[in-house]
Amino acid sequence: MELDHRDFLNSPPVKTVRFGGTVVETLAKHKLGDSRDYELLKHQLADPEIKDAQIINWLQEFRSCVTQLTKDHEQLIYTILRVPWVGRSPAVVEEYMVFLSNLVSAQTVYLCACLKMVVSHFTPMYISKCSPSMQPCALHHIFTHMVCSDGLCSSFSTSRFLMPILTDNFPFVQKSSTTLECYAHNLLRVTMYIPSLRRDVLEVIIGKMLKLDVSAARSDIEEAEENAALSQRAEVRPEEGLFDMDEDMSADVPCRAAVMAHPVADRLDTLMAVMMAYIKDACHVDGSLHVERTKDLYRDVLNVFDKLILPTHASAHVQYTLFYLCSFRVALAEAFLDHLWKILQSPSQPAVLRQAAAGYLGSFLARAKFIPVLTVRACLDLLLSWIHCYIDSQDSSGRQACCDISLHGPFYTACQAVFYTLIFRHRAMLENNMKKGLEYLQSLNLERVVMCQLNPLKVCLPSVTSMFAAITRYVQTDHVWWKKTPQSRCSLASKVVMKPDKKGSREDEDDFLCGETPQTEGIVGMTPSSYDSSLHSPSCVGSPPLTFQRP
Repeated sequence: MELDHRDFLNSPPVKTVRFGGTVVETLAKHKLGDSRDYELLKHQLADPEIKDAQIINWLQEFRSCVTQLTKDHEQLIYTILRVPWVGRSPAVVEEYMVFLSNLVSAQTVYLCACLKMVVSHFTPMYISKCSPSMQPCALHHIFTHMVCSDGLCSSFSTSRFLMPILTDNFPFVQKSSTTLECYAHNLLRVTMYIPSLRRDVLEVIIGKMLKLDVSAARSDIEEAEENAALSQRAEVRPEEGLFDMDEDMSADVPCRAAVMAHPVADRLDTLMAVMMAYIKDACHVDGSLHVERTKDLYRDVLNVFDKLILPTHASAHVQYTLFYLCSFRVALAEAFLDHLWKILQSPSQPAVLRQAAAGYLGSFLARAKFIPVLTVRACLDLLLSWIHCYIDSQDSSGRQACCDISLHGPFYTACQAVFYTLIFRHRAMLENNMKKGLEYLQSLNLERVVMCQLNPLKVCLPSVTSMFAAITRYVQTDHVWWKKTPQSRCSLASKVVMKPDKKGSREDEDDFLCGETPQTEGIVGMTPSSYDSSLHSPSCVGSPPLTFQRP
């Protein structure tokens, strides 16, 4: 008999070869001490060649006596949970789904075992027979039925049991990009129908992303990418694109352009792409921004930012997930800036977090092109007001101020944030009205900041100092502080202008003055508690597309 094209939904069950009595009879014999049919039943269920019709018949019988499947039958239940149901006919998937729902409703002792089994299919190692389009749908429906079953909901909170399972089963970050992508994707799908888990799920995924982010030096990533680019140009690859696996991906969501040469960077880039796509989908309904959903997601991501990203040393990319979310609405960007400002100026916060907040404040102001110039100026006003008050307090203390990062860390990072913001946003401040722009820069009284006893330029990254010097030279004809006395002008120049310490530094400045991002060691170290790590541009690995342009 040919079964290849048989329709199990519209045809009667196929007769199957089986040994022993019915499930009810077998359980009764087992209770009386006769376990021969019981062991035979487990053996047949464990058969790797078990057919779809056999699975359906067994599951239907088990459903009819689910109240008898107490903890005494734990090994039998575990055998059923190991039945290879994923990738089989829709009839098998549907029957298995109903069985699990009935089981956890009648026998809650098996909830964790059932959840673990379903979560085990979040990674591709278990779906060799499963088409990509079927697997997420099947998992989604099973979870929905299990979570929404009346007995389950009325007895306890599923999330209390599910979240530890989701966390423990997350693949090691050394696993392949495909494995990480599949698990993260399915993990985020869970939040769509169990919203109470979203913050915890985001925390798990972002935590894994941070481990990848800090484990690979930027120089190593760039070297690998450059070598790969050189190799591609040197080789003729007629087969390129033959095995493209991305044709089913939607073009209107953020996605990865190519596989990265550095394995750690590729894994991080994969997870970043999954997160960006999720953020966009969660915030939009029928192509339009849903304000309330966006606000809710922002609060969850911000909570994870404070808990994980802000305290993490040398995070270079993961923060762009929040930056990308803020690009959907200016009000979100302003709320994030206000949040960072409150951390920076709060003396009750640890110094390392205040410094990190200043770093992200400067990075966000400088790089996020969607932030209006008026908002940038308002933030600079706050920063400079705080900086000048800090200088006043040092001048009035009666003690000789010294350049000490351990004592004045938040002050120095605030200064660096100002310099960094001006490096990238000074053109926008000057282009519409040069006179008013220069008047505004003059009102900031940057000369006092640069010339104060704390000497911030000595502590700031050399790359920031040199780029800041390039700006002052670029506009020195009309720049406000060159209208001061010649003596003041010379003393300031001696602090700002650095001697080139390597060949090519002048070319880097010229590149910057031409509006290009210099491609050398780095522009600024804006990562938490780090004055020597670097971040090139928003187009680096893992950052959102289109340089943060609003969708």
